[in-house]
Amino acid sequence: MILKRKIYDKLLKWKQETNGEKAILIEGARRIGKSTIAQEFAKNEYDSYILIDFAKKDKEVELYFEKFLNDMNTLFMMLQAHFGVQLQKRKSVIIFDEVQMFPQARAAIKYLVADGRYDYIETGSLISIKENVKNIVIPSEERHISMYPLDFEEFCDALNEKVIIEYIKKCFHERKPLEESLHKKAMLLFKQYMLVGGMPMSIIKFIENDKSFFEADKEKRDILKLYREDIMKINAQYRSKVLAIFDQIPGLLSKHEKRVVFKEIKEGSQADQYEETFFWLADSMISNECFLCSDPSVGLSINEVRTYVKCYLGDTGLLVSHAFDENELLEDEVYKQILLDKLSLNKGMFYENMIAQMLVSNNHKLYFYTHYNEEKHRNDIEIDFLLSNNSKLKYKLFPIEVKSGKKYTINSLLRFKEKYNDRIGECYIIHPKNLSIKDEIICIPAYMTFLL
Repeated sequence: MILKRKIYDKLLKWKQETNGEKAILIEGARRIGKSTIAQEFAKNEYDSYILIDFAKKDKEVELYFEKFLNDMNTLFMMLQAHFGVQLQKRKSVIIFDEVQMFPQARAAIKYLVADGRYDYIETGSLISIKENVKNIVIPSEERHISMYPLDFEEFCDALNEKVIIEYIKKCFHERKPLEESLHKKAMLLFKQYMLVGGMPMSIIKFIENDKSFFEADKEKRDILKLYREDIMKINAQYRSKVLAIFDQIPGLLSKHEKRVVFKEIKEGSQADQYEETFFWLADSMISNECFLCSDPSVGLSINEVRTYVKCYLGDTGLLVSHAFDENELLEDEVYKQILLDKLSLNKGMFYENMIAQMLVSNNHKLYFYTHYNEEKHRNDIEIDFLLSNNSKLKYKLFPIEVKSGKKYTINSLLRFKEKYNDRIGECYIIHPKNLSIKDEIICIPAYMTFLL
């Protein structure tokens, strides 16, 4: 089963715009579908292609790059003979799969692109990327695109629900609620997406087994095991810290504030001791980081405070499997409870993680905001996510609060709106209810997040 991915159109644009003058590097977490999309694109858009999987550690192929990089004719002759594929000038592509496993191939891109005979697609999970690029010159002849788990639109497309997506878009742009029965259907699709997640194989297992959450769960647990194995391979200096954060993500997100309190991970710990840890988790795209913005009136990235961080899992379906063991999922009927809105424990963390995932897949960097009231000795403003229009002249803020229940207050958002009113574009509440507008705050159902 081949899943339709939006990144295919980005690859088409790259091919048309660069005409072989740049390679393209598809970055993404393990098991995200990078190799599949690269091969599918190569089959459809070229007369022939060679796929070199550097994870297989084929010493013979690696030797070709070491011996013949100064003799392109021989290099291409050996590759064609080895793979039994005839390459055609400007009509063929060579795929470097898991290129981080053989950095010399990535360094060779500079010379291969200059040669001009073929196109080049690289895929990389960026695991231990620091160690893997320190001895090579990063090629400037390389364009990067990020690949994420399937977004909500792609998930609905896989379930043959494209019609409702177009209706959701129409209602969002017209600021109108969906017809109530279709709102309920859209929320059910959103909950399925939250529980299954966006990892391609878990979606395929879900669809091929008559929407079985448990078959999807088996695939997700295999992926989580793979992530742990990747962590065990990294630099021993910070391996235990990466493992500690990875294992504690469900626990961290189940707390009210959801941010990482370093001294609770290990007594005496401080944020700067975990710098490598978050670098690794973010660069492997296993997690989505959300940093505090101390003064959103000026700019989000300018006032980023990296000592205050929330750590969301890159895929919410994986978070569900990570948070419960297999017996808990079955005995507590977790999937059923979430579908029927009866899970009181932890439901909020899944919703918030899902919103973070949807924002990241829309290329938003994540920030949150809190304000401590000295008189009350507590936070009196807590904003889950802050977006901006990134304009330097007409800078606007878009605060977002996520509410997993149907009953809630909006005091924080109203205070924030009053404090930064002149800089605010629109305020959003993301909740399970239908679209509504009150006090100039746009309340949208969770499934509309992909349109922000």
